[in-house]
Amino acid sequence: MRRALCHAANWLWYLSTLREAAAFHRSLACVAAIQEQLLLEMLRRNRGTEFGRRCGFAAISSAREYQEAVPLAEYGDFEPYIARIGAGEPNLLTAEPVLLLEPTGGSSGGSKLIPYTAGLKRQFQRGIAPWIADLYRNFPGLLGGESYWSVSPAARQGERTGGGVPVGFEDDSDYAGGVGRLLVRSLQAVPEGVKRIGAMEGFWYATLLFLLRSRHLTLISVWNPTFLTILCGHLERWWPQLTDDIAAGTLTPPLPLDPALARQLGQYNRPDPERAREIRAVCSRGGDQAARHRELWPRLRLISSWCDGAAGEQAEELRRLFPQAELQGKGLLATEGFVTFPLAGVDGCLPALRSHFLEFLPRDGGEALLLHQLEAGRSYALVITTAGGLYRYRLHDLVRVTGFRNGVPLFRFVGKEEHISDRFGEKLHEGHVHGVLRRAAARSGLSPRFAMLAFEERPRSAYVFFVEEPGADDNRLARLGTEIDELLRENFHYHYCRDLGQLAPVRVFRIARDGREDYLRACCSHGQRLGDVKPLALHRRSGWSEVFRGRMLS
Repeated sequence: MRRALCHAANWLWYLSTLREAAAFHRSLACVAAIQEQLLLEMLRRNRGTEFGRRCGFAAISSAREYQEAVPLAEYGDFEPYIARIGAGEPNLLTAEPVLLLEPTGGSSGGSKLIPYTAGLKRQFQRGIAPWIADLYRNFPGLLGGESYWSVSPAARQGERTGGGVPVGFEDDSDYAGGVGRLLVRSLQAVPEGVKRIGAMEGFWYATLLFLLRSRHLTLISVWNPTFLTILCGHLERWWPQLTDDIAAGTLTPPLPLDPALARQLGQYNRPDPERAREIRAVCSRGGDQAARHRELWPRLRLISSWCDGAAGEQAEELRRLFPQAELQGKGLLATEGFVTFPLAGVDGCLPALRSHFLEFLPRDGGEALLLHQLEAGRSYALVITTAGGLYRYRLHDLVRVTGFRNGVPLFRFVGKEEHISDRFGEKLHEGHVHGVLRRAAARSGLSPRFAMLAFEERPRSAYVFFVEEPGADDNRLARLGTEIDELLRENFHYHYCRDLGQLAPVRVFRIARDGREDYLRACCSHGQRLGDVKPLALHRRSGWSEVFRGRMLS
């Protein structure tokens, strides 16, 4: 019965995406015109707002005039407006009312509130539709099963601003909107109530329990590939208790649940002794993790996850752990906007050109360019204009043009533009550090489970290499730290700071266990949503030696 319902819901969702998917593919033949039309319509709708009057939206008739009239902006430029929106003032950035303020911390912390209007939600849905249509068309096995769309633990349940504006979506499926939201929820293997579990270990336990219950899991969509590798690690230690819970229809995570929440989740966890026997038979044999996952979820066809930048190595681990599924890299989707999405068999991601007005700042300097003006092989920083009231907003995401499809640029995410650590003028950049860590590990013949560089002030100012690598002794890891220090000296500014004695040589902190999980927990404790936490080779926050379990090597 459950499989028949999922089959119907999947088909309905697929059919609901076809009209927008067709409109997107038609738009590929007239990129410049579609983008300018989209921009001018947003300006027309918002010309009477306080921001629109200040910038003269009513007099703008082209993309070039818009670029001349409106300056590039950061979040801080909109923050005073957003504070007033939170206080209840209308017609500031958008003529449409603000439905909610969605919190985001980016990938390294901070706190921002992004205004969401009905128009912005429609723009997201315009990007989601052609991606979902392509998934169903190229992976027909998805039509017959359940899905898991990553749920982030809710940090702000029921919160509102002083002016009564809701803070945060009720559920991640709200991005799909309307019919899509209802269908996503009906297909979910893990009920949305799991996000209300406050303790992280309880959240992991319940998520794993409901995934194990699913005999017909066909799709997993997560942001950080580490999310799944952590779940796999918990399966190793928790499977006996999980199978008992599935057999009995109980839910007994490491820490007790709120009774009301336990009752709510209990309706999705009816006793299933047959499934429990299947899980117990598979897990009790031990052996290879990949073979175990293939037996537990034989119908799993696709995993969607970040695969670019520092997430690349962890994505390769997912390929090893789930050989029955294809791994598809996500496009660039930020809380502020839906920018690119992947298509099956295409090397790179297409721009969601019917969603937002896009501009591109050449990494080596120069004026902002439009989609039809880009060159293959070059990198650009993204600027977006959305129906949510962000105008010429710098996302600080870097993308590279990998090629063209029917004349339309294809993109790959490179990293965050602002991820630079600069305590003494050393100007270490995330992209450079990522390459250094990869080269140093390759030369040493090591494949760390977790690796990250961060600045520590004590006992001497230095960068610390935090590494989890059970297969190497202390001496080998210490040599790896020396190798990293030498490679970092390729950066003139770092080399100079080292010579001046402003920075001591790279030190090594050996993580004893669970580095990825502790990293996620620490980022969430600083206000980030689980879905916002990106793997980073270089983190600008200090104090990680107090987070990870392990020791500093002498």
